[in-house]
Amino acid sequence: MSAGAAEQQRAPVVASSFGDYVRQARASGRLVVQPRMGFGDPEMMRAGLLATKQVGGATVGTLTLDSYTRVGDHDAALRALADGAPLNGYPIVSHSAATTRAVLHGIHGPDFPVQVRHGAARPERIIEAAIAAGLSATEGGPASYCLPYGRVPLRDALVSWRRACELLVAASRAGVQPHLESFGGCMMGQLCPPGLLVAITVLEALFFVQEGLHSVSVSYTQQANPAQDEEAILALHRIASELLVGADWHIVLYTYMGAYPRTPGGARLLGRRAAELAMRTGVARLLVKTQAEAFRIPTVADNVAALTDAAAVARRAGPPVAVDSGRDSAVHTEARLLIDTVLDLDADVGRAIVTAFERGILDVPFCIHPDNAGLSRSYIESDGRLAWSDGGRMPIVTRGDRSRRLSSDGLLRALTHIQRECDRLAAIGPPSDGAEPLPC
Repeated sequence: MSAGAAEQQRAPVVASSFGDYVRQARASGRLVVQPRMGFGDPEMMRAGLLATKQVGGATVGTLTLDSYTRVGDHDAALRALADGAPLNGYPIVSHSAATTRAVLHGIHGPDFPVQVRHGAARPERIIEAAIAAGLSATEGGPASYCLPYGRVPLRDALVSWRRACELLVAASRAGVQPHLESFGGCMMGQLCPPGLLVAITVLEALFFVQEGLHSVSVSYTQQANPAQDEEAILALHRIASELLVGADWHIVLYTYMGAYPRTPGGARLLGRRAAELAMRTGVARLLVKTQAEAFRIPTVADNVAALTDAAAVARRAGPPVAVDSGRDSAVHTEARLLIDTVLDLDADVGRAIVTAFERGILDVPFCIHPDNAGLSRSYIESDGRLAWSDGGRMPIVTRGDRSRRLSSDGLLRALTHIQRECDRLAAIGPPSDGAEPLPC
């Protein structure tokens, strides 16, 4: 890379809103990198955001909320603040709007947008607090923030998310477009075959657009086989291009969301694989994870190191390659069949999603929420690909080999597959011939 190109890669992006920022970075050939950072103490939260901004280049900030706020127990969050007890995220509802504005002052702006990440099935008060503090980018979805995280009925979550969309749409103003990201590409974090992930995130994005949002993102979580991940992201490009016509949309990739490698080398290998995958497949934004994930809540320094590493990997990869999203794949066929079947259920996308789960047309494996059919099962093949052992009532073609259903011991081994493989490969080190180690 020439000195001029390198300087351009490090130059700040300036945009009017979150989606516009990502679009401009993508147009200049840069991958936007983002942490999962959240602290209860306002001063520490501000220090984390400032450190993230100082990474430079195409970087956006995150306010990740605490567990009490996620489940709506704001009294418990207030008690923790009063007692000086540590929280595992920023309690945006319990802190005043003035406090949050002070946290953001001089940091959040056209050159550094900040997104709120929460995990709430009922997000209205979170959205209200974010808007009051001047923030209009967030994420979630009626299915993706309901089924994996609690027992809120899916129909109730749908009502709450309609209201959340109304609040965001009402916050639109000249030059500022609220942005909503679907978390549907991360159902349970792992062991969900890609076709279902692609289908759910696209359906949630369609719901957001139906409710009046114009700027959205669809997501996908790094899984256990890079070739299958590529198929999934290319399928996501193709289907989103066909169905999100007229909307401002982009793809966000989550670095692996399951049991993380326990060694620094294993964690570094997995993080770099995520950045490389993003660059190979035309992803616009990457959520990073740190080398501390397996042990504790990451510090500011942990997050800065992960962001710096991911940005460096992306720069070394060079400009994004042209994406051939027209390529057929099993993932695309499965995802499109699921989406079309769901959309045929009801003209309202939200009601169609709820009905699909009621009938088992969408069925997340290993999810024990009462509104999930719980009939589907998956497993990891020897090469790391995720496959169905039982599709339940979903309209998909499975191997029908129920002998591959995981035992309790097999499930535990599957949940630690990536952790063990990455740690093993890191211990071996690069091959003597200089070739890349096998993907974990």
